[in-house]
Amino acid sequence: MTVHDIFYIIVGYLSGSVLYARVFGFIFASKNVADESPDKNPGTANAFVYGGFLCGVFTLLCDILKGFFPVYFYMIKTESPPALPLALVIAAPVVGHVLPLFFRFKGGKGIATSFGVTLGLVPIIVPVVTLAFFFIFFSTILHVTPHYHRTILTYVATSVSLTLENPSTYITLGFLLVTAVIITRLILSREEKEKPKVQLLWKR
Repeated sequence: MTVHDIFYIIVGYLSGSVLYARVFGFIFASKNVADESPDKNPGTANAFVYGGFLCGVFTLLCDILKGFFPVYFYMIKTESPPALPLALVIAAPVVGHVLPLFFRFKGGKGIATSFGVTLGLVPIIVPVVTLAFFFIFFSTILHVTPHYHRTILTYVATSVSLTLENPSTYITLGFLLVTAVIITRLILSREEKEKPKVQLLWKR
């Protein structure tokens, strides 16, 4: 692993450590939106609900971009990205969001940021398209509630699909690391973990 690789891993982690729900909550609503929510999660959903539309939009965009830029620039600045470093660069922003250095390691779930890191792999689009497909599928066609179970199912299904499709062994490894971090964060979260319910679209 080179200094170049380590630099992007650290930059990715530090980028992920900026919790924009907190930043824009104070800018647009003069409050900590996470403190007002039942699950204390500094994420996009709570930014919309407790901070308002602009707070939510800016949080969503910045949470995506903070994952996108480190991965994207690593990909274009690195000729034939090496195996393990690429996986760590993919995972670093999500780890930063979940365990942020700037907020005493108390972060969010990393969902928007995970979309950012997969989007940063362009022109390789299989990971982000697969993740988006399963999010939409389990939110509409096979509607799984509550969000806790839908998210876990989405990331497990995406991980299995990427493993089978194998767009790149180390991109897959990176996403497996992302999945492990997000699922661990969900399991340890304060939100109520109700029993899962599944409804087919045409029976709703």
